[in-house]
Amino acid sequence: MTSPVVDYREFRLSRLNEPRFSHLKLLGGWIGYFILYFLTENLIPFDKCHVIHCALDDLIPFNEFFAIFYCYWYALLVFSLAYFLLYDIPSFKRLQVFIIITQAVAMVVYIAYPSVQFLRPEVMPRDNFLCRLMAFIYSFDTPSGVLPSLHVAYSMGLASVWWKYRRAPRWWRVAVIASAVIISISTTFVKQHSALDVVTALPVGFLAEYLVYGTPFAKSMLHRRLHAYLHAA
Repeated sequence: MTSPVVDYREFRLSRLNEPRFSHLKLLGGWIGYFILYFLTENLIPFDKCHVIHCALDDLIPFNEFFAIFYCYWYALLVFSLAYFLLYDIPSFKRLQVFIIITQAVAMVVYIAYPSVQFLRPEVMPRDNFLCRLMAFIYSFDTPSGVLPSLHVAYSMGLASVWWKYRRAPRWWRVAVIASAVIISISTTFVKQHSALDVVTALPVGFLAEYLVYGTPFAKSMLHRRLHAYLHAA
């Protein structure tokens, strides 16, 4: 097994600004996100939210089998961040900045255009482990703040960073891309999101992709600064 590129056993808060540990400051983005998540979930009443619904939602049945892929997203996200944190700092920085951008955009939308969906089944159609699992998730995750879907936006970031990580075997990189697609679809089958939430997450992910990786025509100052930071050794 390859040794970690940074010996985190030597980390102390007083060393956070040292070059070998400074990338850890990006994890602070999660603190800001969870604070805003708590506020938007609990301080914006449903009657102030716009109901998200489209005809396609009515054609998609609740299917608890997709809870496997919906929950797999959490494991893939944590594994990816931990792996790159240990073995490839530039990829960690790119993935975490991608996540921060999508979080920031989503939170602005959640506050400026509060959203809610009422697609969840009132009674679970079956009594099994996966239905009980989704009922548990429903119990603490309100149906508000849904457009755009961060499940989808993060999945785009995961697919992007792994596909560009050439040290990973091709089968794994293809598997992550397939996972990102299935995870995005799963959000509609477990009734956590409307199909509109999935569609609106796509431009958010593409914006993050542009800012993090750019294109041959990317000349904005913001991109240049991010590019210099993210591609530093």
